[in-house]
Amino acid sequence: MSKKHMHPGIYDLKSQLDSGKISRREFIRYAALIGVSVTAATQMAGLTWPGKAFAGEVKRGGTMKVSAPVQKVTHPAQFSWIVPSNQMRQVAEYLTFTDANNVTHPYLLKNWEASDDLMTWTLNMRQGIMFNNGDEFTSDDVIFTMQQWLDEDVGSSMLGMMKSYLDPTGIEKVDKYQVKLHLKRPEIAIPEHMFHYPALVLNSRTFEGDFIKKPHGTGPFTLEMFREGERCALKRRNDYWKKGEDGKPQPYLDSVQFIDMGAELAAQIAALQSGETDSMDMSDLPGPQAYKALKDDPDIKVMGIATNSARVLRMRVDVKPWDDNRVRQALKLCQHREKILGLAYYGEGLIGQDVHVSPMHPEYCKIETPKYDPERARQLLKEAGYPDGLEVDLNVGSGWNEIVRYAEILKEDAKPAGLTVNIKTMPNSQYWEKWTEVGLGVTVWAHRPLGTMVLNLGYTTDAEGKPVAWNETNWSDKEFAQLLEEANGTLDVDKRRKIFCKLEQIQQDRGSIGIPFWINQWTICGKNVENLNPHPTMYMYFNDVWLSS
Repeated sequence: MSKKHMHPGIYDLKSQLDSGKISRREFIRYAALIGVSVTAATQMAGLTWPGKAFAGEVKRGGTMKVSAPVQKVTHPAQFSWIVPSNQMRQVAEYLTFTDANNVTHPYLLKNWEASDDLMTWTLNMRQGIMFNNGDEFTSDDVIFTMQQWLDEDVGSSMLGMMKSYLDPTGIEKVDKYQVKLHLKRPEIAIPEHMFHYPALVLNSRTFEGDFIKKPHGTGPFTLEMFREGERCALKRRNDYWKKGEDGKPQPYLDSVQFIDMGAELAAQIAALQSGETDSMDMSDLPGPQAYKALKDDPDIKVMGIATNSARVLRMRVDVKPWDDNRVRQALKLCQHREKILGLAYYGEGLIGQDVHVSPMHPEYCKIETPKYDPERARQLLKEAGYPDGLEVDLNVGSGWNEIVRYAEILKEDAKPAGLTVNIKTMPNSQYWEKWTEVGLGVTVWAHRPLGTMVLNLGYTTDAEGKPVAWNETNWSDKEFAQLLEEANGTLDVDKRRKIFCKLEQIQQDRGSIGIPFWINQWTICGKNVENLNPHPTMYMYFNDVWLSS
């Protein structure tokens, strides 16, 4: 972007940086979002953008074997968890890429530009990229994919995140390689929304609702075999658009296989240690147990990263007794946060405050941590009409060890308040089938780079007042919604944070969730695996991974 076309917001951001109101990382993140190249933003911040670090000379060939659930796949926009996206993202790709530092880069896009008022976004496609069936990637594919996101019949979480600012009629085809988005309100996080894991770009000519039937993507691998519950096999493309360190097209691997070994961690650890597999998809595994078991193994790489991921105690506000905020507050007061983090997650994370905004989010406003207070909880239950206490069922996935442990600790610590918690365990897959339906449960929520992104996904309603796809608690609050809409269009980080002070207080005081802790995550692989880097959302990319032996 030339200086002539520089978004005026960059000068305000630079002023905030120079005055110490925002960090250099925050400056780079927001400058990139309004279309300044990362290289230019880092130079403006007085930094040098680091190049990729490679462990040695690239070696081509070989098969990467990953233990992972192989779950049913039909429409990528309907993905409700990371696991299937980690398999399909090797075949199809995203318009943008948010790195481990939460900085968003163009990917299938060459670049983007935001208007001064953040109401018009110009998306420029890379040219010469081909789908694996020979079709060229063009603006038609971008428009088709976005229309799928915004189709209520598809039921994508993308709709919940985007509907408040974009209608299908607001998507304009300028030419073969350019699209303009005309928004209904200002929105800063457009590039990050396009990297949400259900946002895989589809082939407009061939996609008919089931990606497995016609797996046509722009990614580095082709889908050779897919058997739900068994195996997902991928084969190297020879005409992928990205070049490797050796100047030849990526990927370096000949093939990748995802092998479903069931939910037992012990079996997957044994397979990794024996060399039967090269890595584990950690997005659906108990990270602390794997970390403890493998961190001292000289043949295994254990790479940690702090995240905005959480285990969310969620209460459906349209189901008794959770329709009464006093009951919700009572349960949240039964959380002994330090104890839960220490016993459920070995202390590997940060304390939460029952708001879905973490200290790692750039908008985070420091808020008081609620204390464990069973006496106050008992009084609230009495005021709500339960003087003799209350018995509730808590639904959890049995495959998430830390969630089961969290539930067990909560059960014990809720007894003095007169709350009897009956833990209902089920396989993770069964929990995902009903996660929006249960009255009380604990849901795994993945990392999101911006607080606005997760709040729009989980705590909003549409124009008719209907909860968006991932609003699992059916909670809505008019004041909260108005403040969130204001925050979505606020580029000034200091002003945005002040709005978040109000948002967080509302969610803590009358919201529908408890978040006692935020978690660290780990990427784990054999020492022969090179360039498999940790990502806070546990995304796996194999286009530039190779095997040293």
